[in-house]
Amino acid sequence: MKMKSKTKKLLVLSIMVVLLVTTGVLNFVLSDKLASKTDTPSIGDGVGVTQTFFASARSEREATRESEFLSLDAIMNSETSSASAKETAEQQKLALVKRMETELALETAIKARGYEDAIVTIGDGGITVIVDGEPLDRTETNKILSIVVTEAQCKPSEVRVLNYA
Repeated sequence: MKMKSKTKKLLVLSIMVVLLVTTGVLNFVLSDKLASKTDTPSIGDGVGVTQTFFASARSEREATRESEFLSLDAIMNSETSSASAKETAEQQKLALVKRMETELALETAIKARGYEDAIVTIGDGGITVIVDGEPLDRTETNKILSIVVTEAQCKPSEVRVLNYA
């Protein structure tokens, strides 16, 4: 028995919504567990908060990317999607993988320069870098900017360097 096109679309959409909600719940539960596992910081000690911030940011980024992959996979595997829609979804998926690889490479390069932690997010509006540690002076900001411009092959005006202190 064949399913109607609308029924298939509704089924795929329903499954995607369930997966998105599941991802959100897991993100919340795992973030809560991570927060409870970190040592309770003493007053004035922001180490636990900082670790939670960076872990939470990574977790949220991974959950968002997972839902993007699921959406693109649904388009690529759908019998009702046009060939151009499937090709566009495949190109978007490849671009997303490249973006993830670049983010990881930048985070590693920044940590290798001696910063405790860093998170890099690449979006359509540019690249945002958040580093952990003492407030950045102009020299340190320029070092990070140089790493990002070189590795990501972008313009300095497309990069924002922020400090989480």
